[in-house]
Amino acid sequence: MRQLTQKNELMKSICVYCGSNFGNRNSYLEAAQSLGVQMAERGITLIYGGGNVGLMGAVADSVLAAGGKVIGVMPQALVDKEIAHTGLSDLRVVGSMHERKSLMASLADAFIALPGGLGTLEEFCEVVTWTQLGFHHKACGLLNINGFYNRLISFLNHATQEQFIRSQHRSIVLVGETPVELIEKLSQFEIPNVHKWIDRDQE
Repeated sequence: MRQLTQKNELMKSICVYCGSNFGNRNSYLEAAQSLGVQMAERGITLIYGGGNVGLMGAVADSVLAAGGKVIGVMPQALVDKEIAHTGLSDLRVVGSMHERKSLMASLADAFIALPGGLGTLEEFCEVVTWTQLGFHHKACGLLNINGFYNRLISFLNHATQEQFIRSQHRSIVLVGETPVELIEKLSQFEIPNVHKWIDRDQE
């Protein structure tokens, strides 16, 4: 069984998934703003869903205020509802959610999930799966503010123990308590190069 690794290339862009609401803790907003500043200072372009609401809008505003570049991707149906951010460096309007997710993933060198709800979880898990399957070689990280993702992390550990996830693939999901810590982990991570099917190891 191959266990080679491929190191993540120099990150020029990060796709950030996060809530269209602010949540009930000031620390979530502070983390979004801090992440935006850290990305701008490092010359890392923000790729995100293009909204002007909740943590989505906050991280975009923070990058822009710090002199960074932001690319938003949004379906026309949501633009029509007037939730698109009108001050972005680049807003790309697409026809569907599927096109949105595909374009965001292709533009990004890595992925971060801030606190959020169902959409955040769905989008983040999809790109983790693409890394697992080798469809791309991009690092994925959870910004675990105030233990927001503790239960998800526990689930991933449990699924690994029950042999539904390889230990090498469990390592794809990086965790950081601060933006600085997580960005550093993403930039240094080496992507595992093993197949996902545990029961085929002896073939």
